[in-house]
Amino acid sequence: MRAVYEDDHEAFRETVRAFVRRHLEPAHQKASEQRQLPREIWLEAGRQGLLGLGVPEGYGGSAAPDYRFSAVLTEELAGLSLAVASSLSIHYDVVAPYLVELGTVEQRERWLPAFCSGEAVSAIAMTEPSGGTDLAALKTTAKRSGDKWILNGAKTFITNGASADLVIVAARTGPGERSKGISLFVVDASLSGFRRGRKLDKVGQPESDTAELFFDDVELDESALLGEVGRGFVYMMERLPQERISGAICNLAHVRPLLEETVAYARERQAFNRPIGSFQHNKFVLAELATKVDVTQAFVDQCLELHAKGRLDAVTAAKAKWWAAEVQNEVIDSCVQIYGGYGYMREYRIARAWMDARVTKIWAGSNEIMKELIGRDLGL
Repeated sequence: MRAVYEDDHEAFRETVRAFVRRHLEPAHQKASEQRQLPREIWLEAGRQGLLGLGVPEGYGGSAAPDYRFSAVLTEELAGLSLAVASSLSIHYDVVAPYLVELGTVEQRERWLPAFCSGEAVSAIAMTEPSGGTDLAALKTTAKRSGDKWILNGAKTFITNGASADLVIVAARTGPGERSKGISLFVVDASLSGFRRGRKLDKVGQPESDTAELFFDDVELDESALLGEVGRGFVYMMERLPQERISGAICNLAHVRPLLEETVAYARERQAFNRPIGSFQHNKFVLAELATKVDVTQAFVDQCLELHAKGRLDAVTAAKAKWWAAEVQNEVIDSCVQIYGGYGYMREYRIARAWMDARVTKIWAGSNEIMKELIGRDLGL
């Protein structure tokens, strides 16, 4: 047991492992073929109390005592599949804080029970075709018309976009350049004018659905506004550290078993009548990879402990996000090399993981943007 966790967290881990073994592993191939998680997985996760860890019990949640329970869930999901962890964590780790912390009583009563049960799958729509990581460059608009808001625009690369029942949408609602004048809305996917584009054909992570979303004169009641008008950018910036530490946790949990499998392969695979792991080059490579993973884990655990106490700042979260993504990709790429030709075959997990991991240096803010934030903090 790592020092960051206590007995209650490890007991919860056993519950999650049972869920993964009994429900996710048998559905994994089907999810890959359909390019999204079956709804039954969402419903079962809801029955197990896994989707509402940060939601008060009065709204159907589990009211977990601290964020480390979410971290345990993310680690166990990522150990099976980066895509599965991504789809579910967007729901319980990213969307949940917006609804719980910014939602009105009416919004919480309407959405959270179904959110926690898995009956309402959620997504968050920030990224636009022309904007990418630049969240302040939003072109999607929401304009007042009497007592309504009229939403128009497009979003892309939206995880759970093809299956979501509710989507938190960032839109420009007022004058002002860049970050000024942005607001958030909770959009019911059944509304007229809400349209899903194609399910995007990604290089990796086939188990998760990623889609384009379009809003064509979608009429929203005032009750759809999340938080205050014009504070959307602030709300997003306040909550991005959790998304980024969640990503760092996910990256490391994904790569650890892959490294262990590669070490086992290096012991067994023979070349020139010797295990390939006995050659000095391979031995040194694996020693370096194991060290990098352990050192990175120590830093991410430190960040996790800070976040559980409400003390993780945006710059430290940025450091954890980019570095864990970098280490994950470096480790997997080196493992592919050790597997040789087999490492390039889709039937081997390391090949699929190689494709799955690449996007982690891009999403939740590209690694370059993370370095920009860190550089600014250094006064540069």
